[in-house]
Amino acid sequence: MACKIMHRRVALRRKLHILRTLTKSKSVKKSSIIMDAYHYIYNLKLQVEAIKKEYQYLTNHIQEVKVEKLVGTAGYLGVRIACKKGEEMMTSILEVFEEMNLDVVQARFTCNHLFAMEAILKPRHHHHHHHIDAPFLNQTILNVIKTQTSTTPRV
Repeated sequence: MACKIMHRRVALRRKLHILRTLTKSKSVKKSSIIMDAYHYIYNLKLQVEAIKKEYQYLTNHIQEVKVEKLVGTAGYLGVRIACKKGEEMMTSILEVFEEMNLDVVQARFTCNHLFAMEAILKPRHHHHHHHIDAPFLNQTILNVIKTQTSTTPRV
């Protein structure tokens, strides 16, 4: 019986030591260590809430578009987009490419928390030396994003 009680005390002392170490508590009393752990967990919860708010803000306000000519290619363009999700974002951007006679050679995208896309485009009529103005395409995509995100209700 005494051996069982000693094992419990040793186990409790070990757990309190771990708790004290994790929470960086300077206390030695059991009740103080537990109170320090409570405050530590409460502060962690506040930090998580702040991070969630910041994340929500960023996913609702990010808006990046980069269009650049790819060196060593016949008018190919690299496109990188990151923005708030819009209901028809992908379709609208692909329609811009279509209207500007650009074919998508390769693309990848995600719509998990925000809309992100990387694509390589080539002019459809490259034999006519048809070169697309990268800044113009950049602005056109920004206009699509502005239209899409202003009409999309926040989730």
